[in-house]
Amino acid sequence: MKYHQISSNTLDFETVRNIMENDLKLELSKSAVLKIEKCRKYLDEKMESQEEPIYGINTGFGSLCNHSISKEDLSELQRNLVMSHACGVGEEVPSEIVKLMLFLKIQSVSFGNSGVQLQTVKRMIEFYNNDIIPVVYQQGSLGASGDLSPLAHLSLPLLGLGEVYYKGRKTKAEKVYKEFNWKPIKLKSKEGLALLNGTQFMSAYGVYCCLKVFDISRLADVIATLSLEAFDGRREPFHELIQQIRPHKGQIKTAQRIRNLLTDSELIGRDKEHVQDPYSFRCIPQVHGASKDSINYVAYVFAKEINSVTDNPTIFPDYDLIISAGNFHGQPLALALDNLCIAMSELGNISERRTYQLLSGKRGLPAFLVANPGLNSGFMIPQYTAASIVNQNKQLSTPVSVDSIESSQGQEDHVSMGANAATKAFRVLENLEKILAIELFNAAQALEFRRPAKSSVFIEEFVEAYRKKVSFIENDKIMYKEIEASIQFLRKYKLQLPDE
Repeated sequence: MKYHQISSNTLDFETVRNIMENDLKLELSKSAVLKIEKCRKYLDEKMESQEEPIYGINTGFGSLCNHSISKEDLSELQRNLVMSHACGVGEEVPSEIVKLMLFLKIQSVSFGNSGVQLQTVKRMIEFYNNDIIPVVYQQGSLGASGDLSPLAHLSLPLLGLGEVYYKGRKTKAEKVYKEFNWKPIKLKSKEGLALLNGTQFMSAYGVYCCLKVFDISRLADVIATLSLEAFDGRREPFHELIQQIRPHKGQIKTAQRIRNLLTDSELIGRDKEHVQDPYSFRCIPQVHGASKDSINYVAYVFAKEINSVTDNPTIFPDYDLIISAGNFHGQPLALALDNLCIAMSELGNISERRTYQLLSGKRGLPAFLVANPGLNSGFMIPQYTAASIVNQNKQLSTPVSVDSIESSQGQEDHVSMGANAATKAFRVLENLEKILAIELFNAAQALEFRRPAKSSVFIEEFVEAYRKKVSFIENDKIMYKEIEASIQFLRKYKLQLPDE
């Protein structure tokens, strides 16, 4: 059995991908154990003599921060916090994202600035390693004071409360406790706040979307290249000199990749009757490249976030300081997630335009990509479907980070709404996958009308792999099954690009 050690070492995307894809178990490093215990010991000793109020430790929460809590009630205060804040509604968060939330919460509280008990962290690790996944709901977080409601649902099972998925079934947490012969965690001072304050809901969605969009962005370049070949497009817009005089990194990368993908293509080297291509082909480097640059910015933000402590107050044992501040505020993530929505939406927007061009009956291609149009509607309606999804993505790309609604009687008077940005980004991501699958469906069909001419070795092998799942359409048939097969192909295809 393989393990990933929770430590203070920098966590990166490839490590997260490795943990997720290979189902690694978690364990605490010795250094993490020492930091957790040191911080908890410091806080316990501090509370023995502490008379002055420390926010969230011996006071109420939010606008109730001026209410003092007796030492005898500190444990009950934390338990009440978790229960009262579990107010999520709407659809459930996908289990793979909840598991990522759990991992990121474990990582964050293990830096030794949160004051949690070692047994609390170990119980979270036991949940993770045994695939005991709390039921969390998508709606309820304002993305400031952290993701309070989702993290409350994540934390309820630590108290033996709430619901979890275990062995593929939803069940009460208390039943799982009986099976494992566990006792519920009795929270100590500050622990509930440490568990609920934080950005792990936004972060889990963001990291998940980043890992997926890294791959989807590369697939978008491959599918665009296939469409370019099927449309009998020109190679000049991808020339290296064009990129050098407008040297955005994403643009340079996209053009270079497409040049590599077109190596040895017979089709791209043919004489062309047309002088220019439509923007959706001619401007692939500029549009795909701009999205790449945005994705890289988003990845930078989340790479920082998953290596951060984001609860409040924060404890610094070495400095004898407990500081109440605002690391839980999701503004950096909200802005990045809104940016990600736009970047992904534009990859889908230009993809649908290429699909539309392939159906136009131009450049020797039959109308709607069937040999006998009229009797057959051919690929008319898949484009409608893509257009409908593109429209939805445009609506979902309206920024939420520019909005704020006051809460907690004015104490929390500016919030990020980053949680809504996170769930939107997830939907845009899934929509993008569908739009690209429809472009692939059309482009592979169109390429057959160029025979016997061939594209590059890479593109031909890519189409050959696709044809094992989706066949050439001779006459009208039920299309939604072919579209679904195309989506599944993109999800499962292991893309290995030439010269990368």
